[in-house]
Amino acid sequence: MLNLDANIDLDVKNFFRWWGSELSHLLPEEIKKILDQQQSKLILRPHASTFSLTYEVGEARENLGEFSRDAAGVEAIKKILAKDARYEKTQFIVRLAPSDAISKELTFPIAAAENLQQVIAYEIDRLTPFNKDQVYFSVKLVEKNKQAGIVRLILVLTPRDKLDALLDELTALTLHPSLIDYEPVSNQAKSDASHYNLLPAHRRENKIPWHSYVHGGLAALFFLLLSVAMVLPIWLESRAVAALRYDIAVIEKQARAVENIQAEIDAVIARAQQLITKKQQSPAIVDILNTLSELIKDDTWLNYLRFNEGRLQFQGQSPAASALISKLEESELFANARFVSPVTRDRLSGLERFQLSVDIKPRSGDDATR
Repeated sequence: MLNLDANIDLDVKNFFRWWGSELSHLLPEEIKKILDQQQSKLILRPHASTFSLTYEVGEARENLGEFSRDAAGVEAIKKILAKDARYEKTQFIVRLAPSDAISKELTFPIAAAENLQQVIAYEIDRLTPFNKDQVYFSVKLVEKNKQAGIVRLILVLTPRDKLDALLDELTALTLHPSLIDYEPVSNQAKSDASHYNLLPAHRRENKIPWHSYVHGGLAALFFLLLSVAMVLPIWLESRAVAALRYDIAVIEKQARAVENIQAEIDAVIARAQQLITKKQQSPAIVDILNTLSELIKDDTWLNYLRFNEGRLQFQGQSPAASALISKLEESELFANARFVSPVTRDRLSGLERFQLSVDIKPRSGDDATR
């Protein structure tokens, strides 16, 4: 049965790419050659002390050589590029080695698919050992699974100081890349949905090759005018829903944070209440000392006393240390009186040296509330 209440999730970008690919088959051969020329790439790979340069068109790859990473090496690169007209309209790419960047595969709810850069910038300090001010990053889309409700991606990032130093070096040598990617996660084609670029936006050159894109622009304009009336309302609704889902996810995260803080506060209050109850149930130190003074005769004296966790320990000298046990047991304040070490006799005083431990009885409810 047809479900009219189901949400329509239209991937407009992929639809545009598919339709554009179909239209490209109808273009004249001359225009196709121009577009194919635009797909060629010069790829510069920086190493510790050298640059390697390759020229690629589709599956074909031509190794142009390896050059020293200095003015002489760059001058040799410029001479190679100047003597061949193929390189004039070629895309210049810098491809980073594994020592210059890292990547990590991640999974997010599909609601975040329309705002991946924003989501990653918000979560990068949790996902990586860096914060967003320490690195340049970009996202390569791997899979958008609507049935599972997830989007899989590869996060690629490189330290800011390292990439800025490389770009400054290339700028000083008048080399200006239009794209930077990472060797283990290299781009296949700029029109690919998973295309990404590590080159910072403020370092990119805004060039418009009118002579190469005029025919493609006309075809795209025709397609846009034909489809805008049908697609635009649905696309705007999809964007609004995605933005709303993301806002809800942010609010839910904030709510969970508030709940965690409240739980911590409740735990602190409960612990404080336990301490207050424990203190109320324990007799005052003054009462303990007064009772002990009343029970011990004048011929007995103490040289050490310690009260901790409801237990009183003391040591001293007495003519009859064993009599202290019965005295303490008769008290309403003390219980479980016992020697914690053998009784010995002091040679100088002739008195018995002892060390006693006694438990303090908790106060009753009425006494504790006073």
